[in-house]
Amino acid sequence: MSDLAFNQKALFNYELLEKYEAGLVLTGHEVKSIKKSHMSLQGSYVVIRGEEAYLLNATISPFQPKNAPPDYDALRTRKLLLRKDEIKGLIGKTQQKGLTLVPLRVYTKKAKVKLEFALARGKHKADKREKIIKREVDRDIDRAMRGKF
Repeated sequence: MSDLAFNQKALFNYELLEKYEAGLVLTGHEVKSIKKSHMSLQGSYVVIRGEEAYLLNATISPFQPKNAPPDYDALRTRKLLLRKDEIKGLIGKTQQKGLTLVPLRVYTKKAKVKLEFALARGKHKADKREKIIKREVDRDIDRAMRGKF
């Protein structure tokens, strides 16, 4: 499995509760583009409408811009392939206040393109500051141990 796109902001902005895996419904040139890592998950999210799940605001650049179909939309809504019982469970969990579905990474598994997303709760500003301060303290301790202070 190799990561084709990764959403680092999700790890910083959200507390991840549960992870899920879903297939993506894509066109042929989108698959080629994703395998060349021409995809961005920044600002994207997962929604459930009815009994189907969708990935919104994920950018997939055209594989060959000059040969792209004239009506190609890089930000189009893409359907996710999940089992009905998974979708029903997610509907119940996302009804809770403050929980959302955040895409984490896109990768290949065998010959399929998969999306890993998580049920997440947004972090407060103080939690983010604590993480930054802890990272800086760890870095200072590491430097002191190596004698490069």
